[in-house]
Amino acid sequence: MTDYFGFYGLPISFNPDAAAVKQQFYALSKKYHPDFYINESEKKQAEVLEMSTLNNKAYQVLSDPQKRLHYILELKGQLTEAENYVLPQSFLMDMMDVNEALMDLQFDPDEARLAALKDEVALIEKSIADEILKLTTSFDRQDAAEQAAALVSIKDLYYRNKYLLRIRESINKATASL
Repeated sequence: MTDYFGFYGLPISFNPDAAAVKQQFYALSKKYHPDFYINESEKKQAEVLEMSTLNNKAYQVLSDPQKRLHYILELKGQLTEAENYVLPQSFLMDMMDVNEALMDLQFDPDEARLAALKDEVALIEKSIADEILKLTTSFDRQDAAEQAAALVSIKDLYYRNKYLLRIRESINKATASL
């Protein structure tokens, strides 16, 4: 996996300096702009195009908090392809109640109950976002052991958030059908 932080000469951080990310993007965009290499060999043009593509991908990831969070978890070995992560039972029980309420709304639409469910899910999402923010903000100041523990917690919150995104999609479908 390519280290976008290393490519930009920045330390791995959940909250990198946005100005530094943008500055590196623009500097490398100029350096690797394909138009400047039009008279070079095909091999050199291909290398430059590859570097330009890498720069664009790095900027997309490092400038988007959600993509950056996912990327850092992958970079640090916390997320693996086809991982079968098991969410905590208490969270799943809470989500079972939400899912049951959603099913009830499919058979018996009710705007007030749907609004209450939206509010409930929004509160859960905010709680998760607040906890992620707390963990990612303190991450850079922690030692290796503390960072390792924080990454485990961030991973759990990441998967909870992914689960809630699916619920949010179901709520949006229910809203559209009212």
